[in-house]
Amino acid sequence: MFRRTAGWLARRERAPTSVRAVFGYYANAGVFDYGSLRLKRRVDASIDEMVSNAFADIEEAIAEEFGYGYVSFSYDTKLLLPANLTLGYLYRELPAAKHATAEQMTQLAVEALLDGDMRDALNDSEYEDFEVDFDVGERDRERIAEIAQEVLQARVEEQLSSYPDAVKETYEWAVDISEAHQDQDVQFREYMQRAQTEDEDALERIRAEYKFADFEEQPALFTEDELSLPYLKTQYDRVGIIYDAMLTMYRDSGLPIEWSFQRSIVLAIIGAQLWLDDVDDYHDDMGDGQLTPVTAEYLLADTEGEARKNVIDISYEYLDRATAEATVADSTLTGIATEYIRYDGSPSVLPD
Repeated sequence: MFRRTAGWLARRERAPTSVRAVFGYYANAGVFDYGSLRLKRRVDASIDEMVSNAFADIEEAIAEEFGYGYVSFSYDTKLLLPANLTLGYLYRELPAAKHATAEQMTQLAVEALLDGDMRDALNDSEYEDFEVDFDVGERDRERIAEIAQEVLQARVEEQLSSYPDAVKETYEWAVDISEAHQDQDVQFREYMQRAQTEDEDALERIRAEYKFADFEEQPALFTEDELSLPYLKTQYDRVGIIYDAMLTMYRDSGLPIEWSFQRSIVLAIIGAQLWLDDVDDYHDDMGDGQLTPVTAEYLLADTEGEARKNVIDISYEYLDRATAEATVADSTLTGIATEYIRYDGSPSVLPD
């Protein structure tokens, strides 16, 4: 009875998304863990401190470059949630004496994620998320972005030098695959341009090389059943690889990361990319010729209604699997975070 009531509360669109997520996870998994909510506050405070540690060096470098005694720097990113969830998971799995090791690895993970995100911003000439507390022009903001990324890259390389070679090799492997995927963007844009004129060859290439692309070397992370998920390879290369590598780095450094937890994070991140970012950006992406799972479905499906249904079904497939794996891993925070993604989506923006 309580789980049915929780499910009803989770479906109440007027309730805050965070509340719906908690009740939604309880309705799906039968888990209501008050301790995890207290743990979240502790983890958030730890991650905030790690970001501040990294930004302190950036602020010093910017101040020196622009002739100030002190500046304040901030950078808007959504990439750090998996680091929060992993630290929370390890706080519960490890004895107190081992927390310092988890925190050191998380500091590296946070800075590596920020560094990668800043590299992408620089490659795309997008500097609006780099904020300082003094007036800057466009060229100055670009220089600030360059300084921030250079400082973080140096910090990441310095930290990596204190870990086993396997950790650095995993990091470099992920960067190489992620950059190779970016190189495919030109080809995917060509397919999309042709597909918009109903070119059958282009549509088949999108279906074969984007929606159901095969891995040259299958990741150890996924089960045989998961390998059949639509868009798995392209979205793994696009966003999943970074977090798969991050969690492998934890394991390579001697920290206990279960495969179920690792799968829950990667599946949730792919689901979030599709259900939040790609859904929200559908109209812009379609206008800009950007191939995503959402724009692909609207090219491949016979009707807009079918495409919308496919987007919802595929997104929920990733999120359902992520929730199930979080439950196996006994990571309530990850389960709640996945439900938050589910209830935060806005499929109403899609044509139907």
